[in-house]
Amino acid sequence: MQTTAATYRCPRPDCRRLFTDLSAVPGRIVRCPGCNREMNARPASMDHILEERERATSGGAGAGITRLPLAVLVDNVRSLWNVGSIFRTSDACGVGLVVLAGITGAPPRDAVAKTALGAEQAVPWRYRAEALAALSEILEEGYTPVALETGDGGLSLHGYRWPQRPCLVVGNELRGISPEVLDACNGNVSIPMRGVKDSLNVAVAFGIAVHHAAGQLAERG
Repeated sequence: MQTTAATYRCPRPDCRRLFTDLSAVPGRIVRCPGCNREMNARPASMDHILEERERATSGGAGAGITRLPLAVLVDNVRSLWNVGSIFRTSDACGVGLVVLAGITGAPPRDAVAKTALGAEQAVPWRYRAEALAALSEILEEGYTPVALETGDGGLSLHGYRWPQRPCLVVGNELRGISPEVLDACNGNVSIPMRGVKDSLNVAVAFGIAVHHAAGQLAERG
């Protein structure tokens, strides 16, 4: 049986190259032959879906819900299951904006929908090819980026006082947040560990941190 090559479009605004790839499967990671950037394999035919979804973030299932001045930047998270979980937790905590960047998969995806359970239709979100470009927009919108990262130099989540308009930044399951994005954040927080492992699954860690942030913001009114 002959395999039909799908056409993909690089998501970087300064590239946008169209290319075909017989081995690419939607949702998998491929490399753009133009700019050599890793990307989430998304058929070019889906471009209009993402554009329409961004324009419609003020409507949909979440319309009328009062959300907190709390944003989330998801930097190069590979697992669609983790992305779906982040959406579901974001909705539960009243997050006002989710920004997906880099290789992070964007809806519509079956795996995202299976774990998000409709939250991806309720929480305002957008996709950006570059995390730094996404961070620049977030800063212009008045958010203060705070990285959730392990390692030295971070403040313990316990007792941390969140900014008035925080943007919680989470990164790749193995590599964490990219160094350039981490440098652009206004400090970082970490979750104290008491076991053999020094980190949690990104969706679990996100849930702990975003619930902590949402609780403070809700108390402030």
